[in-house]
Amino acid sequence: MSTNRPEIVIMKSVRPAAFVLVSTHHGTMIVNRNDFHRVDEKSIYGVGHQLMARSCYDQHDVQLILELLQLRLQHYGPGVTALDCGANIGVHSIEWANLMTDWGQVHAFEAQEKIFYALAGNIVINNCLNVHARHVALGDRAGTLSIPEPNYLQPGSFGSFELRKMPVNENIGQKIDYAAATTSIDLITLDSLALERVDLIKIDVEGMEEEVLNGSKVLIGKHKPLMYIEVIKSNQQNLRDFLRNFDYALFPLGMNMLAIHKNDACLANVKTSKGKLSINKGKSAQEAKGPGPL
Repeated sequence: MSTNRPEIVIMKSVRPAAFVLVSTHHGTMIVNRNDFHRVDEKSIYGVGHQLMARSCYDQHDVQLILELLQLRLQHYGPGVTALDCGANIGVHSIEWANLMTDWGQVHAFEAQEKIFYALAGNIVINNCLNVHARHVALGDRAGTLSIPEPNYLQPGSFGSFELRKMPVNENIGQKIDYAAATTSIDLITLDSLALERVDLIKIDVEGMEEEVLNGSKVLIGKHKPLMYIEVIKSNQQNLRDFLRNFDYALFPLGMNMLAIHKNDACLANVKTSKGKLSINKGKSAQEAKGPGPL
């Protein structure tokens, strides 16, 4: 009996590698090598670009929030809970989780499906088991949201991608067709989480900051968390009015705003001088002095 069989050759299609592993100061991370928008030879931006070119991402902002989390531990003890709204691939989430090993936890939210996969992978690669990640969009109501999907095989600043059509959408480096918004994702409010403790919320959701705040009124009123909010794509006056109505002191920080409740013991450890913000980590609330917020 003949055992000769025809040879079967499986031809594999060419498949570009968009997501790669990169060793960074934040740990080993899954990064999209196309995550950049080249405006000109001197202006290139994108989370992936920073990580691949410098091994770190927005180190000043990362360090500031780490110091704020340490303040919450100092004043309110273990069990610190931080919310990363618009987590992208997880730089902040991973840094927070590493810092808060044994004394805190992180809830990370990311709306872009493929970016969420990288976020989840980065959490596991770095053994950040105190992070809870969710693939959802955040807003002021519960429901669903239809969004387009960028081409992750082509250059684009994916962290700048706006989920919905606006009067003027940011150019992320590739054309986004909002008429082809065929991907449906869950839309939730932070209030719906009914968390027992919240110490800090970072909100970087590309123009949906007001909606996230409006969906967090119960949480904010109950927990009075520190808040670090990107403001460049939102109505800044509306954001200030909202926060001041909840008795928050505000610290403008360029593209972002830091908000600290006036009854938060951490407020006495924060000061501004010549437009720069600093934290007196080693001083008690009674000893810390300096010019106040706006």
